[in-house]
Amino acid sequence: MTVHDAVADFCSSLERKGSSRHTIDAYRTALRQFEEYLGELGGEYDLADITESDIKPFLGWLHDRGLEKRSIRARLAAVKALFKFGIRMGYVKRNPASVIASPKLDKPLPAVLQQDEAVRIQDVVDLATASGLRDRALCELLYGSGLRISEALQLDCDSIDTSRRLVKVLGKRNKERIVPLTAASVDAILAWQERRHELTTTASERALFVGDRGARLTSVSAWRIIRRLLGPITESRRKSPHVLRHSFATHLLDNGADLSAVSELLGHSSLSTTQVYTHVSVERLKEAYHRAHPRAEE
Repeated sequence: MTVHDAVADFCSSLERKGSSRHTIDAYRTALRQFEEYLGELGGEYDLADITESDIKPFLGWLHDRGLEKRSIRARLAAVKALFKFGIRMGYVKRNPASVIASPKLDKPLPAVLQQDEAVRIQDVVDLATASGLRDRALCELLYGSGLRISEALQLDCDSIDTSRRLVKVLGKRNKERIVPLTAASVDAILAWQERRHELTTTASERALFVGDRGARLTSVSAWRIIRRLLGPITESRRKSPHVLRHSFATHLLDNGADLSAVSELLGHSSLSTTQVYTHVSVERLKEAYHRAHPRAEE
């Protein structure tokens, strides 16, 4: 059976199964491109004659036509589905597309604040209230020490050593680490601790950060707080606690910090996890270059 006839038969089977019109159209579009590619190779092919070496260049053919990796993956998935159908119907004995790996999708770079945006967080906090002081202390700690939000919310009052400017953190897999505190973090934490009693309901509550009802601050409340504070100061596509951690790592690397030191501060188990921030730094340098250099676009 020719590829053209097999594609028509496959799409008809999807209709009989009650697949959505969107699904059928997506398969049909992808497989028509496969037919077009085969036509450029040398005419009409029989489905049973196609080999892995015929299919592999199809990915490059799609790339040359401007398709993104996600679209190429979808086209290859359609070809694989066609051959699975062919096996069920007895048109072919094997699926030559099954051994072809789909292109790996690029991981999006972490969203980060500009350095001046990070400084402006304190400008949008109401420092006249206990909750405002708490919110500033939380943000300063996340940005100044690169903590995960879960790590910050686990802290008790005695986890902080303000005199030595250190915080003891319990990270993933119960791995403990000691992280430095910035002067701004210490000032913010001390200011919050002076008013913390206004929110706590019991003297036995040990949590450093408590919510408006006096119990340990929850992750949901923390996300809501930080999203609200970041809203007016940044155009970053994401506004979450992790943006502050991303910004901590990126700004350190921007200013010449050693990658292994940043990895240790973040509590990463391997340098490869931290290396994504070097890509962020490079992209930021490229953006600055293209904005500023008079011949950058020539």
